[in-house]
Amino acid sequence: MRIVIDAGHSFSTPGKRSPDGSLREYQFNSAVARYVADKLFSGYEGIEILMTHDDSRDVPLKERTDRANAWKADLFVSIHANAAGDGTSWNSAQGIETFVYETRPPAAVALANAVQRQLVKATGRPDRGVKSANFHVLRETRMTAVLVECGFMTNRDECELLKSDEYRRKCAEAIVAGIVETYGLRPQQPAQSPTVEDWRAEFAAAREWAVEQGI
Repeated sequence: MRIVIDAGHSFSTPGKRSPDGSLREYQFNSAVARYVADKLFSGYEGIEILMTHDDSRDVPLKERTDRANAWKADLFVSIHANAAGDGTSWNSAQGIETFVYETRPPAAVALANAVQRQLVKATGRPDRGVKSANFHVLRETRMTAVLVECGFMTNRDECELLKSDEYRRKCAEAIVAGIVETYGLRPQQPAQSPTVEDWRAEFAAAREWAVEQGI
């Protein structure tokens, strides 16, 4: 199964940070994306991983979806932290929500429901439900796609959680649990389990292929 893990935005994307500047959204997104990829690739059979973000630049949305489509992915998961209002001041908005495209494709809704349930269970945060939106990564992907919002950077309590490695790992484990539940992934046998370095080498090879294809 080919799974795209997408950390939304980049370290330097304007406005994507907490009101006090102590957290940039990409710090959370990229850490959770890495944990999700590591756990899926090393823990389950037949998994290939492609990461569409890049630590060195803000990858355009079209480039992300073009790469996912060219790779013929089975699944696209975009990871985010949320913000309310204009993002410049603290407010009371809080909780977890998961998005699918506005036509609510049944396969995406099934996965979103599982991921949302697992995230709420793991984090104990309020359940804001599964929602639909016309986001580019949900609209332009040709595979099942979901976008998860794991808490609000504009809420003081959730911002502190988003900065913690424990919370990031909880979110990653919940996202993986939702994928495993939905697709019935089979655990790797211990003697056959690939290493984290294996999938990262595979990711590097996939990136080289994308460059050669002009994607």
